Amino acid sequence: MSIERRPLREQIKDVLLERLGRGEFHPDQPINEVHLAAELGVSRTPLREALIGLEREGIIVSERGKGFRFAPMSPQEFRDLTTIVATLEALALELSPPEYLKDIAPRLLEEAHAFSAPKAEYEVIERYDDAWHDMLLSGCQNERLMDLITTLKLTMHRYERVVVGDQQVLERSAEEHEQIAECLAAGDAAGAVAALKGNWESGMHRILEKLG
Repeated sequence: MSIERRPLREQIKDVLLERLGRGEFHPDQPINEVHLAAELGVSRTPLREALIGLEREGIIVSERGKGFRFAPMSPQEFRDLTTIVATLEALALELSPPEYLKDIAPRLLEEAHAFSAPKAEYEVIERYDDAWHDMLLSGCQNERLMDLITTLKLTMHRYERVVVGDQQVLERSAEEHEQIAECLAAGDAAGAVAALKGNWESGMHRILEKLG
């Protein structure tokens, strides 16, 4: 692990969330602290601090005498997370300078068009969607808000894996991104905010259908 100017426990949390999102850990999987600490090259103290932090966020659970394990996936949790992230991203978009949004609209539209080509690899889908939304919100100067959005989205990636390979889902997502970009190009910031919320809401319903 590379050392950054952030508490080690926070770096460990991010690594665990990224790996969880990539499917390297599974719901209800027990966590072997000794093995995981050795694998990450850290001591058990910051690892335990990170696990306690993830427990507060509902990502993992603990039982007396049994240690930590990754929490099962919950449709209600995903619904709650989506509602929060949609609201926060809409706020970030509203805080972005209108002139800047109009300037990046052509690039956003170009990227949305490019994504309509078939892509089934989860990592490609994840990178595209995250990068597109990052570009969309790149004009927001509220760093605390952007950090919160990033952290919450990391917790959502494990749910998004359920739509991997569904071409209809990918095409619909690209169409929704195009709609957001078109609103920005036309100077319709309110329309773009509404379309962004709609993108999150429809995405939520698509994943909830897969979760059953």
